[in-house]
Amino acid sequence: MSYSAAGQGNDSSGKRRIRDLLSQPDNLVCADCSAPDPKWASANIGVFICLKCCGVHRSLGTHISKVLSVTLDEWSDDEVDSMIEIGGNASANSIYEAFIPDSFSKPGPDASHDQRMRFIRSKYEHQEFLKPSLRITSVKSPNSSSQQPHLEGMVEFIGLLKVTLKKGTNLAIRDMRTSDSYVVLTLGQQTAKSTVMKSNLNPVWNEELMLSVPRDCGSVKLQVFDYDTFSADDIMGEAGIDIQPLITSAMAFGDPEMFGDMQIGKWLKSRDNALIEDSIINITDGKVKQEVHIKLQNVESGELELELEWLRLDQ
Repeated sequence: MSYSAAGQGNDSSGKRRIRDLLSQPDNLVCADCSAPDPKWASANIGVFICLKCCGVHRSLGTHISKVLSVTLDEWSDDEVDSMIEIGGNASANSIYEAFIPDSFSKPGPDASHDQRMRFIRSKYEHQEFLKPSLRITSVKSPNSSSQQPHLEGMVEFIGLLKVTLKKGTNLAIRDMRTSDSYVVLTLGQQTAKSTVMKSNLNPVWNEELMLSVPRDCGSVKLQVFDYDTFSADDIMGEAGIDIQPLITSAMAFGDPEMFGDMQIGKWLKSRDNALIEDSIINITDGKVKQEVHIKLQNVESGELELELEWLRLDQ
């Protein structure tokens, strides 16, 4: 995995172009439910969407809708160019909603998850409101003469995990006297990567990374690497983060805004995990958060401090 100063500059320029597009009047509300202040986008469809609709888009699979955060994710030049070329919500909706029936009501900002799911699948997956001549033919099953919907990549997501990567301590040396460290998080087929901290064994990131959480998910795999310009990046340790205690606690309490600050769960330190101390799960200011302090495994030294936050799709 690589990272470069040039890549950083291109990413910043691309994000400025995306933010400029987002500031246009038609893009100030979600393309699917009209909720204000959308912070997510479908890069291949060319629309800006809210957090609740984002969860439905992710469940369709990236072959239908590739969802990116306007502020948190790295955008390729092609993804930025695609959004700019389409022009945002008004242009995309003029295509995907061209033949929406007069009697049909789009979901509003307070619509249920099921209502959003039905509408978004009808709009983008089944293309029911598209001009017939523009519809993409369904993939034909090799075992049947009838046409079947293409369901590859369909995943049911139950929430979003926001990981705040706080800092590292006494990380391993992989260059002459130091390391250019970065962190990669993996959950299922998803990965999220932090910025590279040059020549720093005690980096302070304070950086947010986002992962969608599928039903029946496993642990989050955390890896730390040393960035190398001319060779493969060196591993600097790893750890597994069990997010089931966080999910179970969050699900049990439902809407955290209904409760005051309180402890609602705990991930216990054991010989089978990388925890340095018990990891407490709290409701703080109406949010479910968990502080995690881990010792990196399979390496001579290194600790990381993280904060996990659970975001419900139907909140």
